[in-house]
Amino acid sequence: MSEQHKVALVTGAGTGVGKAAVLSLLRDGFSVVLSGRRREPLEEVAAAAERGRTLVVPGDVTKPEDVAALFGQTQQTYGRLDVLFNNAGRGAPAVPIEDLPLETWREVVDTNLTGMFLCIQHAFRIMKDQTPRGGRIINNGSISAHAPRPFSIAYTATKHAVTGLTKSCSLDGRAYDIACGQIDIGNADTAMGGRMKAGVPQANGQIAAEAVMDPAVVGDAVAHMASLPLAANVQFMTVMATKMPFVGRG
Repeated sequence: MSEQHKVALVTGAGTGVGKAAVLSLLRDGFSVVLSGRRREPLEEVAAAAERGRTLVVPGDVTKPEDVAALFGQTQQTYGRLDVLFNNAGRGAPAVPIEDLPLETWREVVDTNLTGMFLCIQHAFRIMKDQTPRGGRIINNGSISAHAPRPFSIAYTATKHAVTGLTKSCSLDGRAYDIACGQIDIGNADTAMGGRMKAGVPQANGQIAAEAVMDPAVVGDAVAHMASLPLAANVQFMTVMATKMPFVGRG
């Protein structure tokens, strides 16, 4: 398959960072499979592409049968998979640790960790057996994979765990020409990250507004990682709003 006809799959593709990544990958010549829980936003994003360049497959990454159908339709339609952007994720209400319901904890783990693992499994099965062999997996971590925000134990724990997934995937993929990296995002101006502009709790107990950045910047970063030859890999990339309180002491 030529460089102009590589195939990428993006989970959580209907909004925010996922949408930005789809648009950047399309501009770089990829055919893109869009997955997410709601069909309508996926179709809206796909409408920006020429006919045949996109495949919309609604589904929930917490459901093994949906993940199997997603990768099965990808392989049936395009015959291969070159890039997986493992982007689907969710947070939890900002509450003290002792007040977080167990069910909410499990929902965050199921989406951010187990769902990502299921997608990695299916991507490995396709990439190791296709010709040309191999591919690239890019996991959406977060700067929460490095340091927590107040009242974020479920999200922070899963994003730290994503780093373990990335490292294991990177190591085990070597034998099959599968490269795996992670993008850690700080304050993209999306439905999830845009709330930072209105003020969020800080480590010192204060509420403060934080700087944000255009999610298109993140989309371009994902496309850059995806564009590399398989002999090279961005293992970890942090893309963040320059003036957000993360580096140093705020």
